[in-house]
Amino acid sequence: MRLWTLHPKYLDRQGLLALWREGLLARAVLHGQTRGYRHHPQLERFRAHQAPERAIDAYLAVVQEEAAARGYAFDRSKLGPLQPVASIVASAGQMEFEWQHLLRKLEARSPAAFEQWRGRQPCCHPLFLLQPGPVASWERP
Repeated sequence: MRLWTLHPKYLDRQGLLALWREGLLARAVLHGQTRGYRHHPQLERFRAHQAPERAIDAYLAVVQEEAAARGYAFDRSKLGPLQPVASIVASAGQMEFEWQHLLRKLEARSPAAFEQWRGRQPCCHPLFLLQPGPVASWERP
């Protein structure tokens, strides 16, 4: 499971589809609707949020908007009603780690996307508030 700190616009088709699928799994975990993946480290920052269920819906709404902009029909009804939520703090080190990880994936499976994004400075998903700091403690390098 990978819930990217990066904005979903950087993901290729495979990455965006995987993020939606894995995000829905994360949503099910946070809503207590599954027994698997309950202790997955990618969920720590959502669990630490004051409203984890609303935060994952806000996260996935941005993924769904990106998919719609590309012509994909991700089912918005799978999310609850959107409500304002506080940002989740993310570190610059985490963003850089994810950016390098994504670029390696894109280079291997989507060379055109790799060429489009390499050498760029990425922005984060709008749910996150970027601050200086190292790679997150929950990350598995």
